[in-house]
Amino acid sequence: MTQTALPGLVTPPRLPKNTLRIVPLGGLGEIGRNMTVFEIDGKLLIVDCGVLFPEETQPGVDLILPDFSYIENRLQDIVAVVLTHGHEDHIGAVPYLLRLRADIPIVGSQLTLALIEAKLQEHRIKPNTKIVVEGQVEKYGPFECEFVAVNHSIPDALAVFLRTAGGTVLHTGDFKMDQLPLDGRITDLRHFAKLGEEGVDLFMSDSTNADVPGFTTAEKEIGPTLDRLFGQASKRIIVASFSSHVHRVQQVLDAAANHNRKVAFVGRSMVRNMAIAAKLGYLEVPAGILVDIKNIDNLPDNRVVLMSTGSQGEPMAALSRMANGDHRVVVGEGDTVILASSLIPGNENAVYRVIDGLTKLGANVVHKGNAKVHVSGHAAAGELLYCYNILKPKNVLPIHGEYRHLFANAKLAQDTGIPERNTFIGENGSVYDLRDGVVKVAGQLDLGFVYVDGSTVGEITDADLKDRRILGEEGFISVIVVVDANTGRVISGPEIHARGFAEDDAVFEDVKPKIIAALADAAHSGVRDPRALSQIVRRTLGGWVNRRLRRRPMLVPVVIEA
Repeated sequence: MTQTALPGLVTPPRLPKNTLRIVPLGGLGEIGRNMTVFEIDGKLLIVDCGVLFPEETQPGVDLILPDFSYIENRLQDIVAVVLTHGHEDHIGAVPYLLRLRADIPIVGSQLTLALIEAKLQEHRIKPNTKIVVEGQVEKYGPFECEFVAVNHSIPDALAVFLRTAGGTVLHTGDFKMDQLPLDGRITDLRHFAKLGEEGVDLFMSDSTNADVPGFTTAEKEIGPTLDRLFGQASKRIIVASFSSHVHRVQQVLDAAANHNRKVAFVGRSMVRNMAIAAKLGYLEVPAGILVDIKNIDNLPDNRVVLMSTGSQGEPMAALSRMANGDHRVVVGEGDTVILASSLIPGNENAVYRVIDGLTKLGANVVHKGNAKVHVSGHAAAGELLYCYNILKPKNVLPIHGEYRHLFANAKLAQDTGIPERNTFIGENGSVYDLRDGVVKVAGQLDLGFVYVDGSTVGEITDADLKDRRILGEEGFISVIVVVDANTGRVISGPEIHARGFAEDDAVFEDVKPKIIAALADAAHSGVRDPRALSQIVRRTLGGWVNRRLRRRPMLVPVVIEA
């Protein structure tokens, strides 16, 4: 049967010599936080270091990082961080890792490193970067890395093939097998076949679309749809996409040029990333087509295209602010808004709120559900089957996906003849040891979420988020009571104030005598400690509010001695 993660926490044994240890710290059971640590002979190599974007159940959180606790005491053992491509879910946590050790070598393609360097500049970190290209072979400590061209929704993506004394691993990063890519750079299946002939002991493959049958639609099929929509639009056009989706931006620029429209980039990350892509030659910008957003009011509506961030409903992104009427761009009747992206699981409600807000303002909103305005950047089931048949790996560890994706990927591997016992479904923190072509489950680490909240990193806990949810959903009640320090008798209050309640504060008049009586009983029993008295107030008020108002608000009792 398919090998699954160990139940409960199991400390992995000491790593034997000439054995490769593989520990995914993120990206398993989730879309994001992609990060895997490889270890052999006392040295560590990291592939990808990304972030996860928060869901509605994590209010106030900006980003979620991988848990670095497994490596934070071994930072000097890290020989390199290899980045497969420039999406945030693969590079976004690099600044936080480099805060711990700034000189870790960062390895990747030209565009990937340009994007991370710009991000690190904002964090005031000067990185030690090393550009690699497909076909290049480099050694980092005991790891030999060979880089393979793969096609994705961002240019310059690479897979990495690791050769070690413990065995070989092919890590795909995110990829698909578009046969008609906009940049002409296909996934190098000839290179895959060559590696398959050499022998792949462990295949770690992108699973995001493993449960989607067939083949992913070619990027070129989006162009005609965009061109048609641009031709039909009579007023402004606003296109929202990921700020690093160079291919989609290229198609928007081409469509705008065909219809005599000017394009303004909206959103700091969009402006920054497209400037980098254009400078390096990955984005071909037609002459005179770009304008500054400050100047769009000087153009007629039928000459304007806005290329914006916010396709996932992020609260602070440009498109969400437009939908809320909190942006300099005012969306109006007859404007066309195109969401040129897929929905990341967990973002659905936020995206539909943005769509509803824009529709209410009179815009015609076009999205993947009603037009072909986006194709995925991930290999579907048919493409993955090709890979398994070409590579014929001995063992398979599906990565980059929620559990349904991981299981679907494992099933595809088994369909091509890979034994069930050689397919592994892991969790973040699962530990695998590879030696002589055999993979064994060696342990399970205790890893958590690391939340970035403003300038704080890792200080917000799940308990804090629970408090925030309670505040947002159930409201807040404060109670102030002054008691005599000697007798414990109430001499002032209780003074009760509520927030987030439809009822007036007068509704609490009924519970005040109950609080006074409970404190009197406690005083009669000799209780004088203010903390103990506060708990009595909490229990009395909480029970009453639950019975009377059917609510479980956050309660903050304050007992003052006088």
